[in-house]
Amino acid sequence: MTDPRQVAGLEYLRAVVAGNAPQSPMASTIGIALTEVSEGVAVFRGAPDGRFPNPLGVVHGGWYGTILDSALGCAAQTTLPLDKIYTALEYKVNLARALSPDTLVEARAEVQHAGRSTVVARAELRGLDDGRLYATGSTTCIILDAPG
Repeated sequence: MTDPRQVAGLEYLRAVVAGNAPQSPMASTIGIALTEVSEGVAVFRGAPDGRFPNPLGVVHGGWYGTILDSALGCAAQTTLPLDKIYTALEYKVNLARALSPDTLVEARAEVQHAGRSTVVARAELRGLDDGRLYATGSTTCIILDAPG
């Protein structure tokens, strides 16, 4: 099993995609998975189940935010060397349309800037069957020295 504290960000995430490291507990909780990763890119797929609708019967905005934040953060992580970690300074989500439970979606995030102290990324959440845009997201992450 790969230890995230012993390899660079991209190497660790490649291990997750290959099944040699676990998906995050949050991803498992909401039914998403990291499915693709490369330098500056991370892709999550999932479908919100019946636990996630709001009182109107459509998927709660928090589910959109979590899948987008996961993709954005992992895209940022792909740019980091072994001795660095990141955390979000801010992230934003714009919902474009209602998402029904059990709709299979893909969140694709791409790094726009990777500097010494910050990483900026953007993402789109699209339906896999219909290609429709359901939401967009963006983040600025700060780069920190890894503890220890």
